Amino acid sequence: MSQLSAQAAAGPVWMRPIHGIIRGLEAVPVAVPAFVLRLGVALVFWRSGNAKIASWDSTLQLFANEYRVPLLPPELAAWLAAAVELTTPILLLVGLATRLGAAAMLGMTLVIQLFVYTESYPDHLLWAGPLVYLILRGPGACSIDHLIRRRLGPPGRP
Repeated sequence: MSQLSAQAAAGPVWMRPIHGIIRGLEAVPVAVPAFVLRLGVALVFWRSGNAKIASWDSTLQLFANEYRVPLLPPELAAWLAAAVELTTPILLLVGLATRLGAAAMLGMTLVIQLFVYTESYPDHLLWAGPLVYLILRGPGACSIDHLIRRRLGPPGRP
């Protein structure tokens, strides 16, 4: 291929720095954005769980009068919500049982969306997106799950 053909294939000269930036961004290991997704969604749930236990009487009142989760007594719903919000963020942060924790958080998000705050779908989509990614792709290499899989997984698999 001639030099002129190689330059034409690379695109205009002004695009070369942009292509370099894109190549650099594509070289970032997937574990980095996976960790950021885990951290971001964990913080949302952690803060909510802490708010629940900071004022338990108010939490029980909210579950009895405003949230009204179907099929569950308000006290049980409040305990379950607090348990999910205070345990799964830790699992996500360290990357242990990540898919299970993300699934629990996604289930809770769906309950909130369908039965409690149906008009808040933009917020719930912002939570669901990272959770779906983590369920489908896992936590990435910066996680305990990854270390366990490397140690206990089939030979020859990273």
